[in-house]
Amino acid sequence: MTDVARRAGVSTMTVSNVINGRVQRVSESTRLRVLAVISELGYQVNLTARNLRMGRTGAVGLAVPSFAPGYYAQLAERLADRFAAHGMRLAVEKTGASRVAELDALTAPRLSGYDGFVLSVVAGEVADLDRLSLDTPVVLIGEKAVPARFDHVLMDNVGGARMATELLIRTGSQRIVLLAGAGEQDETMPGLRTRGYRNAHAATGTAVRDELIVSCGFSVHHGYAAVRDLVGRGVPFDAVFALTDSAAIGALRALADTGRRVPEDVQVIGFDNLDDSRFTVPGLTTVEPGNDEMADAICALLMERIDAPSAGGAARVVMPEPRIVERESTRST
Repeated sequence: MTDVARRAGVSTMTVSNVINGRVQRVSESTRLRVLAVISELGYQVNLTARNLRMGRTGAVGLAVPSFAPGYYAQLAERLADRFAAHGMRLAVEKTGASRVAELDALTAPRLSGYDGFVLSVVAGEVADLDRLSLDTPVVLIGEKAVPARFDHVLMDNVGGARMATELLIRTGSQRIVLLAGAGEQDETMPGLRTRGYRNAHAATGTAVRDELIVSCGFSVHHGYAAVRDLVGRGVPFDAVFALTDSAAIGALRALADTGRRVPEDVQVIGFDNLDDSRFTVPGLTTVEPGNDEMADAICALLMERIDAPSAGGAARVVMPEPRIVERESTRST
């Protein structure tokens, strides 16, 4: 840093501010000059030495139930990019939606390898989490209720599902299949999205037909098999709301294979706004739950706790507002 500072005509503190991203303390012209000298001299930050000096591992953990159908893989990629901007590596673990595995991920020996941890809570209960004594900063994600002492980032499943269903009703559909539905009292992703589906029907005075709430998995294969089964049994329907984009993609294929036109005969909408949803034929209309906003919030909350561990402060809850991304699989509003 001394060599860079001398060549750039600035202090070593200014160089430190630039390489550590404290850009609010440095003018843009100075920052560019320092970066140019760093490039010229071939300077590289020794992250291992810096982390040892700061008492850090330089790693953040992320535990998710699975890497399929696709949502969690894209979440991991978003978080990896955001933490990398802070000089942190992201390590990803799989819990298989197991209560034991989720709690094991938050045990002291496991957390000692990380500066912070992000856990997707699917099976864990409030009482389980409340008993934990943790020194490592943790941000919880997912729909399950969590103790108030944890920062929590989640999506508006009820609101997003209601928006999707209301769009289908507004554009003329009355018999809407819900793929991967569940009991609306179930405080899980399927339960909450089912609640939104039912709320939309109630708000618009449209009858809910329980035979159209189909219990199935979330993958492309599950969506395909469920729609083929409905068609094979002669169940009439004029729209499909799939609780994931992956299931919706399977539904699109099943409708094509059975001669149903989308959106003329059957409208289709998904949820999650996966990258693949842009490339289906027709393009898949979907609920964008605030993927980038959630990734930003997860990173910001965790880095704030890591950088200022003694600052304390009340835990925060972040839930971005969802929106509909309209493509060709639904009729124009």
